Amino acid sequence: MRSEDIAKLAGVSRSTVSRVINNYSNVPEETRAKVLKVIEQHQYEPNSFARALAGKKTDTIGLFAISMNEKENATRIYQNNYFAPFVDAVVDTANARGCYVLIHTVYSPDDFLKVKQAFLQKRIDGGIIVGTQKDIDIVREMVNLEFPLVLIDYDISEIMSEHLDRNHLAIVNSKDYEGTVEAIEYLISLGHEEIGMICGRMNTYSGRERYMAYEDTLKKHELALNESFVLQGDFLKETAYEEITKLLASGAALPTAFFSANDDMAISAMEAFSEHGISVPEDISIAGFDDVQLASRIHPKLTSVRLPIYEMSKAAVEKVIELCDSRQPTFSTISFPAKLVQRDSCQPPKI
Repeated sequence: MRSEDIAKLAGVSRSTVSRVINNYSNVPEETRAKVLKVIEQHQYEPNSFARALAGKKTDTIGLFAISMNEKENATRIYQNNYFAPFVDAVVDTANARGCYVLIHTVYSPDDFLKVKQAFLQKRIDGGIIVGTQKDIDIVREMVNLEFPLVLIDYDISEIMSEHLDRNHLAIVNSKDYEGTVEAIEYLISLGHEEIGMICGRMNTYSGRERYMAYEDTLKKHELALNESFVLQGDFLKETAYEEITKLLASGAALPTAFFSANDDMAISAMEAFSEHGISVPEDISIAGFDDVQLASRIHPKLTSVRLPIYEMSKAAVEKVIELCDSRQPTFSTISFPAKLVQRDSCQPPKI
């Protein structure tokens, strides 16, 4: 059914139907009620693309999840312990605000074409990008489109140094550095002096922040950073498992504790240790980051830094809607605390 058909049934002009749909004030209430009754009876939905071409809002925001280190898989994003909660929280918050969400996954730089098309074809009013890796050229290209945009987990100092702090941009982060410091301080308070780390990708803001906090905290306490205890897990379960297995196969000494840059890698490490007869936390302690749902369900329950995913997602949705609605938008940043949750996977080292 078209708007012309609605107009005929309601006995009004097509322009009147358009004014009712777009909530213009210059429509008599009796006429508005008559048109709305016909729309409801016939379940009419206006063409969002036509509305966009006419300069109207689509009431749709884009959510673009960036992950370039895993092979493309149609369902992978929904099974990922990092991305899946973001998707759920963004969709729930947007729906509560009367907005739809268009979701795209980006597995390669070429996939950013999908992001550009969503903006340029005006299928969305604004966008949220989560998981952005350290590629300032791509970020610059997105910002230069001059559409409302929110970046989750991106280095604010880099944005400032590149003069990308535009009025239509906002950044939402978590305080990963402080959260990691709390985790390392906790391990040290238990008596651990040899602490290893399973690192995330260093081309991400969160990967760099978590490693720097680990390094700085060891230095603060005058503890040695043993390079053989620093493993490159890339935030991937499989890679972390392989790195721990290699370390065990080498016969080298182990640290008394590991801090993992995310829970997926920590849980994989626990599996590898178990397969080699090494008990957590009796033989080695492990702490993670993110506090995914599985962290409190496995045995032993994983000590982890809680990533405030719901708060970050809600703020991102509210920011992008604010940027879309404001006549004078401004650049803004917000950062949420990441706090340690102590559970069973850490204890004092063996004497």
